[in-house]
Amino acid sequence: MLAAIVSLAIGAAAIAPARLLAVLAGHGDPVATAILIDLRLPRVIVGLMVGAMLGLAGAALQGYLRNPLAEPSVIGASNAAALGAVGAIYFGLSEWNPLMLPALSIGTGLLALVLLFALAGRSESPLTLILAGIAVSTMAGAGISLALNLSSNPFAAMEITTWLLGSIENRSIDHVWIALPCIVVGAGLLLFDGRALDALSLGEDGAQALGVDLRRTRLRLLLGVGIGVGGAVAVSGSIGFIGLIVPHLVRPLTDRSPSAVLLPSMLAGALLLTLADIAVRLISTQNELKLGVLTAFLGVPVFLIHLLRERRLW
Repeated sequence: MLAAIVSLAIGAAAIAPARLLAVLAGHGDPVATAILIDLRLPRVIVGLMVGAMLGLAGAALQGYLRNPLAEPSVIGASNAAALGAVGAIYFGLSEWNPLMLPALSIGTGLLALVLLFALAGRSESPLTLILAGIAVSTMAGAGISLALNLSSNPFAAMEITTWLLGSIENRSIDHVWIALPCIVVGAGLLLFDGRALDALSLGEDGAQALGVDLRRTRLRLLLGVGIGVGGAVAVSGSIGFIGLIVPHLVRPLTDRSPSAVLLPSMLAGALLLTLADIAVRLISTQNELKLGVLTAFLGVPVFLIHLLRERRLW
């Protein structure tokens, strides 16, 4: 809540705390009300929702796949959703109707899940799922590259590139209503399987002995990631590494069981993305720094830490 209030107060137009409180109380001046309610508030809400969804998805995937480097891009959810949005921009559908971009983003995310199930087959092994996800992610990435390569309109190519960098700048309340249903459904499906993730820490055989239905668990988890991340990417663009970083930050503060990490990762993801959005506004650049660029730099130390840990085992 404190980060959200700070985010509301920071922007190109300086607003004194007294004017901010007056707007929140319902009797602010028209200019301050327009800036805070129409411009900044949707941006804050979108940042909280997207960060929460990405943090939760990363924690759930790390628990399910038992891989400390798992995040939504591992199963192709992020790249597939990005491909749908790129297609909407490339073919001009987003200009025809603004809802086409989020609709295609969510739709391709769900199609990627269908392809993922087809490639993984009946296997319950996390390794099979990871390999199938890499194939889906690579295919979606190739589609994005093809769109950039064949784009005859330099403005469309620039718009695609800008969108792929990820940002929640200039978001409206319409974006909130687009993402909210997907994120609520996705988060609900992921939080439902906390105990199953705990059982899976014993391995597939141990989980089955405890009564876990592995197929239903996998179906709920992948649908949760696909729907939730698809909705998040539809309004924010590609923002990576939040799902990777957040579970590692909160895990030492819990009992380290997968279920205990889920809700804290959701809250910490919302906090981290909001703080990152504040940072991109405070860093002095000619154009506002894109959110995905900053989160990519934040992900580098996590990779290096795990590289050093694994190197000791080699």
